[in-house]
Amino acid sequence: MVAVSQHESIVQLEQRRRAYSLLTILVVVLILVTGYTQAESMNSGGFLTGLRQFFDYPGDILEEAWAEGWAFWGIVWGFLPALVETLNIAATATILGGVLAMVFAFLSTRSLDVWPPLIPVSRRLMDVMRAFPELILALFLIFVLGASSVPAMIAVAFHTIGALGKLFSEVNENIDRRPVEGLQAVGASWLQRLRFGVLPQVLPNYTSYFLMRFEINVRASAILGFVGAGGLGAELRRTIGWGSGEETAALLLLLFASIMVIDQVSGMVRRGLVTGTLRAKRVPA
Repeated sequence: MVAVSQHESIVQLEQRRRAYSLLTILVVVLILVTGYTQAESMNSGGFLTGLRQFFDYPGDILEEAWAEGWAFWGIVWGFLPALVETLNIAATATILGGVLAMVFAFLSTRSLDVWPPLIPVSRRLMDVMRAFPELILALFLIFVLGASSVPAMIAVAFHTIGALGKLFSEVNENIDRRPVEGLQAVGASWLQRLRFGVLPQVLPNYTSYFLMRFEINVRASAILGFVGAGGLGAELRRTIGWGSGEETAALLLLLFASIMVIDQVSGMVRRGLVTGTLRAKRVPA
């Protein structure tokens, strides 16, 4: 009888859970339908009408680029300096942000014998850096420093410190403590323990996260160009505003190609670090 009673109780709980789940789904659907109806009434063009015209602008861009023929590649070549500027912004911001992220990561790791009051301070500072979007910070810096690539670089580096610092600190938490304890036992200083006991363990993961962040920063640098930070984004803003479809297509092609190349190279480097194929080979004597 006890088993039957327990079974009935479980069945009732399961039925109640399904009823609550169904009610939740109905409420969500009702909210979505009501929200869509309200948004559609406020939209001058209409969602469904706009959806049918979604590919009109990309199609026009491709048609104008195709109409240029071989001259299109000359347009692409002319925008290479803008691509180089975007890559320089991303590379400088990633290097600067990565170095400072390592410092914050070491100061925010409990297992590295850091002075305890520094740990929460470092972590909260990284939280603040991650919380500020690059676009908002770049707009503020452009107002202070003027329109150039410097505000974009500072904004991207600022966000990179917080993002990479968080990832680096998590890597530090998972290290093997035995080499560090061995160095401490023979009288090594804190910096020596980091240099010889921690860095050899974390550098492969650090490099992987660093390369991944570089890919992200290339896209972020291109976006910041729309607010006057230079590079591909500034040219895209100009060409889209003036309706130059062939130039817009050339800029988008450069952006996509650069991101694909960076992604492939970064993937090869990461795989080499994981498999050990990038380690220096000993030259036979």
